[in-house]
Amino acid sequence: MRMKGVSLSEFFKKYTMILALVLVAIFFSITTQGKILYPQNINNLISQNGYVFVLAAGMLLCILTGGNIDLAVGSVVCFAGAIGAVMMNSGINIWIAVLVMLLTGLAIGFFQGFWISKIYVPAFIATLAGMYAFRGLSNVVLQGYAVSISNKTFLNIFGGGADCYIPDFIGKGGSLNLTCLIAGIAIAAIYAIVTIRRVTVQKKMGIIQNTAPELLKAGILCAVVIWLFYKLASYKGIPTVLIWVALVLGIYNYITNRTSIGRHLYAVGGNEKATALSGVNTRNVFLFAYANMGLLAGLAGILTVARASSAQPTYGQGYEMDAIAACFIGGASAYGGTGKISGVIIGAVLMGFINQGMSIMGIEANYQRVVKGIVLLLAVMFDVLSKRAKK
Repeated sequence: MRMKGVSLSEFFKKYTMILALVLVAIFFSITTQGKILYPQNINNLISQNGYVFVLAAGMLLCILTGGNIDLAVGSVVCFAGAIGAVMMNSGINIWIAVLVMLLTGLAIGFFQGFWISKIYVPAFIATLAGMYAFRGLSNVVLQGYAVSISNKTFLNIFGGGADCYIPDFIGKGGSLNLTCLIAGIAIAAIYAIVTIRRVTVQKKMGIIQNTAPELLKAGILCAVVIWLFYKLASYKGIPTVLIWVALVLGIYNYITNRTSIGRHLYAVGGNEKATALSGVNTRNVFLFAYANMGLLAGLAGILTVARASSAQPTYGQGYEMDAIAACFIGGASAYGGTGKISGVIIGAVLMGFINQGMSIMGIEANYQRVVKGIVLLLAVMFDVLSKRAKK
């Protein structure tokens, strides 16, 4: 069966995760009696899962190199956050602390990338060692205790506390945050204009024949963006963590789609030997991927301790699994060479809906892990079966 030149099976393969996200959202809307779509819960979904978006963007780069992963990111998040919290608690300037946290993550990424890219230690083993080592070092830095963070500037900028929202410059404190709503409309309008111009050019050049699917997709996405910002405007407005998430996703979407290193990442995952023969230093590609992962783990550490207003030895546990799951659920291939930042967004949002929906329903945490494990297995199974069908 075909619809306007596209087979039904191809349509479902291309948009499987989007359809799954819609079905999950509908399911939890019904089972929670619409509570999951309350403005506060939408805000919480973004704020509570900010680290997933950030870490998943970096994890995607590692996965692209051949299905490799970084098991140490949760421990690096804890370690970087612990160092920053101790520094700020000692009276050190917050921007120096922030810079140190980022550089700590970057240095760890380079360290692990060195063993993987230059010494040829398998990524699984190198990062497993890092997971144990940096979790232990986190306990050493914190001496086994929680360290609180009271600096309001740090908390508000990086998403902790009740005031971590972009002020309403237009609405003057009304029930609806007009600054947030107008920002959403502006983003949707800019995206629509850019999409129309791109599709028009591609139509003239003969790259695409039917513009309707692209325009329909853009229209739906614009509607979702406006709906999201309306929900946020109905609560407190744009959380600052959303700014950091959008910045990271935008930068890494550009890297993967528009830069030579992005093309090298996909090439290495597709066929490392052929890529090396074409003149690309594939080992440096691995180093780049893991250095980036470390940098983003440092940023995730900042967001984590800011949201909790403290650092604890247990922070970051399971973060690596959430990031990995978001990538695979979002369409990244377990064999490498396939995956997009847009897929990461879908995967992270899907995981967020599942987490929050089950929490609202009062489902026990252990059963939530079971459900997430099943969802991850189904996503990878779909990828494996799709590749087998192509062969």
